[in-house]
Amino acid sequence: MARSTFPRDRFDDLPVEAGRVGAHRAERPRSRGWIIFLWAALATVVLIIVGIFGVLVASGRISLGSDPSPTPTAVETAPAAIDTSYSVVVLNGTADEGLAGNLRDRIVELGWPGDSVQTGDSDTTDFATTTVYYRTADDAEAARGLADAIGGADIAESDFLQPTDDPDTADDESVEKRLVVVIGLDRAAGQPTP
Repeated sequence: MARSTFPRDRFDDLPVEAGRVGAHRAERPRSRGWIIFLWAALATVVLIIVGIFGVLVASGRISLGSDPSPTPTAVETAPAAIDTSYSVVVLNGTADEGLAGNLRDRIVELGWPGDSVQTGDSDTTDFATTTVYYRTADDAEAARGLADAIGGADIAESDFLQPTDDPDTADDESVEKRLVVVIGLDRAAGQPTP
């Protein structure tokens, strides 16, 4: 190897026992990797919690303000009045015998005259829910009263109660006021009676 022609300086006279040549860095401590991992995991958890909280606030599920919550007010609903001026037809819409007669007796006990409550069988034997049918909107309150009195039933307005002989008398006062109760499978044998 050729000798250098540069002038000698203090770095040319290094002791041989030092054993180092060139740039050197300090060794990494072994625990430093775990500390970085733990800080990264903690930062990830904090960011996830802040993100979830932000989404809940943005969607309105959490309110930061103290909005006064409205106090629910109890609405008292008076039971509908029983109007015995209506005639009642009770139809059995199930395959069980005697349901119409039993319900007729109960309606008579509630105050209806015995001759204004008639019984019969429906065209079907698989009627789902006991329903009280009425003719016009003016009859809805009387239907609700009867439905409540017999232990709860649905009510529905129906066109089949309209007079068939003269359609012009549909709103005439001379037309008999009538409610029709169709007993459903909800009151059939084996079902609890309300």
